[in-house]
Amino acid sequence: MKQVLAKLGIAAAIAVSAFSGTVTNAAAQNLDIYVGPGYHRPPPPDYDRPPPPPPGYGGNYGRRGCDPRQAVDIARDYGLRRARVSDVTPRRVIVDGYSRRGPDTMVFANVRGCPVMGR
Repeated sequence: MKQVLAKLGIAAAIAVSAFSGTVTNAAAQNLDIYVGPGYHRPPPPDYDRPPPPPPGYGGNYGRRGCDPRQAVDIARDYGLRRARVSDVTPRRVIVDGYSRRGPDTMVFANVRGCPVMGR
């Protein structure tokens, strides 16, 4: 009887160890609970103030074409030094200046926002 119980104990130990080696921990999704006033809450909207202008337009909503001063500012942002407007046509605004390699020209479309046409 002792031999049967010993064999059953050894068989149970082997089965438990084999079973525990095959089972992995389940990867569950994290659950985060935050308690407290105003935690990760956006500020309330200020309805009295108008919305900010979209980036790249500088707030010139009423202008039809590219403002030459805005074209010069954009050219300076691109790294053009001593930038100045050399020509304005109905389709484009041309800005001359100096880059690291020497004299350079940037061409902007004469529409609102002054998108860059070429360099």
